[in-house]
Amino acid sequence: MSDTPSTPEPSDVADPRADSDAEAPAGPEESEFEEFDEPEGFEEPEDAVPRQRAAEASPQPRVDWAYPAGAYKHEPFLADLRADPPAPVRTGTLVAVLATGLLSMLLLGDGLALNLLIVAVPAALAAYFAAQQAGRRPRPWTLAWAIGGLALLAVPALRDAGWPSFLAIVSAVALGSLALHGCRTWPGVLLGPLGLFDAVLSGLGWGWRGVRGRASGSRSGPVLRAVAVTAVLLLVFGALFAGADAAFAGLLGDLMPDASVSDGPWRVLLFAAGVVGALAAAHTAAAPVRWDRLVVGPGRERGRVEWALPLIVLNLLFAAFNVVQLAVLFGGYDAVLEKTDLSYAAYARQGFWQLLLATLLTLVVIVLALRWAPRDGSRDRGLVRAVLGTLCALTLVVVASAVRRMDMYVDAYGLTRLRVSVVAVELWLGLVIVLIMAAGVWGARWLPRAVAASAAAGVLAFGLLSPDGLIAERNVQRYEDTGKFDLEYARGLSADAAPAVDGLPEPLRSCALEGIANGLGSERAPWYATSLGEARAREIIEERPSEATVMDCNRAGQEASYR
Repeated sequence: MSDTPSTPEPSDVADPRADSDAEAPAGPEESEFEEFDEPEGFEEPEDAVPRQRAAEASPQPRVDWAYPAGAYKHEPFLADLRADPPAPVRTGTLVAVLATGLLSMLLLGDGLALNLLIVAVPAALAAYFAAQQAGRRPRPWTLAWAIGGLALLAVPALRDAGWPSFLAIVSAVALGSLALHGCRTWPGVLLGPLGLFDAVLSGLGWGWRGVRGRASGSRSGPVLRAVAVTAVLLLVFGALFAGADAAFAGLLGDLMPDASVSDGPWRVLLFAAGVVGALAAAHTAAAPVRWDRLVVGPGRERGRVEWALPLIVLNLLFAAFNVVQLAVLFGGYDAVLEKTDLSYAAYARQGFWQLLLATLLTLVVIVLALRWAPRDGSRDRGLVRAVLGTLCALTLVVVASAVRRMDMYVDAYGLTRLRVSVVAVELWLGLVIVLIMAAGVWGARWLPRAVAASAAAGVLAFGLLSPDGLIAERNVQRYEDTGKFDLEYARGLSADAAPAVDGLPEPLRSCALEGIANGLGSERAPWYATSLGEARAREIIEERPSEATVMDCNRAGQEASYR
């Protein structure tokens, strides 16, 4: 639907769902192009056709794995994806954008932790105000994406490790894009983040026109100019005085970061980045790119034998492999190792990566098989469900075998960042396969958003579980069981590993914590740029400082590695 009011054409047919959602519950023919309700009096767009013309104007949602029979209309690629230009920016949106820029300048220069979540709040408000002005009201999925994105931004506030924080920030941007665009289809879910980059330049022009219009033609123009000048003077000179006098800096505390002439350009760059990002989000909320209008039609339909024979043979191969895996799982390791002349760890390492690749290739096979599947009625749909459902079920056994092999390898050599990451990916791929099986039974309309939600939930869980802390705990437990410990690897972990490493005996404890302390540095960041993991690590190190020498650490590391 259009984002701004306009006079409907005589040929347009009003949609009664715009007046009351309760009067006509959402059905399979409901428009999929907005994730927001729209107010009364708004014109219906060309792509949201009335019910009586829905079958003629757009492809119907799939009710199962198979594509519906019938021809697809071919439209130019990327045609009519842009919404109408948004209305002039409102004052509330401009204030939220300015707050985002100021908070970015003040808080983001010292590192990323809780400050990232603080900066995201006014940016989200700017998008909300812009969407509200455009007549877009959030629906449950929109709120779920927004809340999920803010929750992901809490990971840097909790964890000191950079790699889970990076994954969380990227995932938060992706969820924010889904909330702003309201996408529901595969093209929308995959291409949505591109709309944010598209809105960077258009958002700047939109914001500048709004500022210029209010400064020249509004009664609030002089007040806005006075507030802006006052804020800039206070921030610039207050930061300079805080950097020049320790007493004044103590009075302001950590609420005002230290500033100097040398870091002035960096602060200005952070302010600009905050303003540009908030304007891009607000412009996207007011006039999103309608990625869901991209329709990917089915491939050329294949005959039953041509389509089913390769997949049935593949199922037989999977079944034979799984029978061997189940036999090995229930007590056949010794016989297999004796026959293959491999060690316990070598057998585990040899198989995991191949099984991970097999899982990925299986998903590719399923996608291509659905594209070329026969679709001449219920018999073909039943064939597709049976063949692909069997393949999915057999693939789940492969996933379980891969995870088991990595567990064997970790028992032999310990847990690392790479190993915990690939196990997490393998488990998520297994979940995607389960979702595909469910889509084969209940329909696939919800599948794109479900896969995106599962990926975001996995990244959030990965960050909250503290992978570095989990690695340290597993390796400390392995040391208690076998006496083996990789000291050099433990010294390279982040501050999240400090609580687990603190349980090691001396001098291993002091040597491992010394490496973590070197990574933290001697200077403390302000409260808003300090993660919970870093704060805990500093408390542990200050309570029991390291007393081991370099020779002690070298000797302890060699003894623990070669036992």
